[in-house]
Amino acid sequence: MFAGKSNISAGFLFLSLFMLYGFFLIYLRDFAPGKEQWIADYGVGAHFESRLAHVHGNLFALLNVAVGLVLLRMQLSPTSTRWISGLALVGMLMPLGILAEVLFGVPPIFVIVGGVSMVLALGWLSFEVWQAEIRP
Repeated sequence: MFAGKSNISAGFLFLSLFMLYGFFLIYLRDFAPGKEQWIADYGVGAHFESRLAHVHGNLFALLNVAVGLVLLRMQLSPTSTRWISGLALVGMLMPLGILAEVLFGVPPIFVIVGGVSMVLALGWLSFEVWQAEIRP
């Protein structure tokens, strides 16, 4: 029960934070001093990576909400449920890793770990759902 609930809660929190980050990106593009340079560099480098973090943050937030809802609804093994939940939560390191790269020059290890974790979580969940006995 805690596994699915934590995914939903973290997913909505992450979604709200990355939505706020999206508003900040809009501010930089439309209202900030030097917006012309921001617009000129919009498709390359840190600007592109910033938008990539925004998009993946929202996507991974929604994926966590979906994973949480499935985990709460389906009768899966407790071990699989805990692992899938944990992997999906660790997956949120990917957009945070992209931001850490842009802001602090951190190596892309968090991007890789988060991306692999999310792929494993969703692959494992799809296998478990396929194996599950579904009753109306």
